[in-house]
Amino acid sequence: MLSDRPTPQQLTFDFDDFIEADDAAPVQEPQRGQSAPANMEQPSLDHSSDPLMEKIVDTASMERAWKNVRRNAGAPGPDGISVDEFPEWLRPRWPTIRQQLLDGTYRPAAARRKSIPKPDGGERQLGIPNVLDRLIQQAILQILTPIFDPSFSESSFGFRPKRSAHGAIKQIQRTIREGYRHCVDMDLSKFFDRVQHDVLLVRVARKVHDKRLLKLIGRYLRAGIMVEGIVQPSPEGTMQGGPLSPLLANILLDDFDKELEQRGLRFVRYADDFMVFVRTPAAAQRVFISVERYLTRKLKLVVNQRKSGVCSTNGVEFLGYQFHGFGGQIRVSEKNVLKFQRRAKEITRRNRGVAMSARLTELGQYIRGWTAYFCLDQRKTLFHELDKWLRRRVRACYWKWWRLPKTKIRKLLSLGVRKDEAISHGCSRKGPWRMSGSRAIQMGMPIKWLKARGLLSLEDLWTRFAPKRRIA
Repeated sequence: MLSDRPTPQQLTFDFDDFIEADDAAPVQEPQRGQSAPANMEQPSLDHSSDPLMEKIVDTASMERAWKNVRRNAGAPGPDGISVDEFPEWLRPRWPTIRQQLLDGTYRPAAARRKSIPKPDGGERQLGIPNVLDRLIQQAILQILTPIFDPSFSESSFGFRPKRSAHGAIKQIQRTIREGYRHCVDMDLSKFFDRVQHDVLLVRVARKVHDKRLLKLIGRYLRAGIMVEGIVQPSPEGTMQGGPLSPLLANILLDDFDKELEQRGLRFVRYADDFMVFVRTPAAAQRVFISVERYLTRKLKLVVNQRKSGVCSTNGVEFLGYQFHGFGGQIRVSEKNVLKFQRRAKEITRRNRGVAMSARLTELGQYIRGWTAYFCLDQRKTLFHELDKWLRRRVRACYWKWWRLPKTKIRKLLSLGVRKDEAISHGCSRKGPWRMSGSRAIQMGMPIKWLKARGLLSLEDLWTRFAPKRRIA
């Protein structure tokens, strides 16, 4: 049960309490970009016998959805209401919103546009919905996933329960080892921005017969995007950023999966990234033409010709990994190794003016995530070499941080360096990177000393993740 004013830490609330609240209580007018009550709209009378909307607004369903939204946190939408502020905001409004959802009159607000850089140099457009719409979308996702997911292809791995990118990578390796050493590598141009709403909703309606829910999904697709305070229409696309978008993408592309299975083709798909595997170059050319025809004519999608083609599986890249040789040896792609080094350089930049403890904490978080994802690489030497490079970067940071010669000398002496070496190093005019490679500084700041201060080892983490490298 809520107190009158929940603290930011007290973010759980009881939806039953909201339902029992006085429906006639005055509700403040929404701010610009905020989900607006549709009090003036007549309730939809054409309800299906399939009570999916009742399941969505059920107390247990909404509480579970809220836990997921709260855990994911995220920035506020156009209304400016944060996750911490949301429970107090929702308390007097939930009975009205719930009734609108049941009547089929609820209208979502536009999402706030956010651009993030892509690895290839372009930009990916995200939509950040209001917290209320994230909550409702999450509740819809929880009800629709058990309906659609069991019939999805076994070769589809993106945004599905108990499936991950690692499963896709392992399946590619098994396929290569079975002799499928040519592939169709196809890129869909701005897939999430170009999904045709009518094509998608027809496929949703195959299993969803509650017309209120179908109408609500359509409204989310057409809710628009707010750019600098102005709402722009969204006549096509399913904007990335909302909880429902990945499931809708899988629903649309499931027909494509079934078409490939019907043809007896081997493939792997992760969201809009996919590869089709064949045994010969000639077969790859034929499959490329037929697959492109299906995607453009049946699903109304656009194929990026510049990034699509047929190729050997030797050296092909998928989800940040590369595959080499007849055995499909799994390796981190070179560009992702360089990306790791660029990010590590940013964190350990010597003129940041950040305490070393904070720097090592930030670096540790990045190392954990990167190693957990790329732990399928079989090469221990890669992680060993990255560790050596990182240790030198951190030693250079400490050397720069100590600044004055007398401080450097005192620190080296306290670390057990001989007095003559401490003085010669402390008075040296060589730069931090040069000095970090010297024997005395490596002896003074050994691996054990760096680990004690919070520097994680990629090699240790890679060893700990050994069970994930088992091929099924």
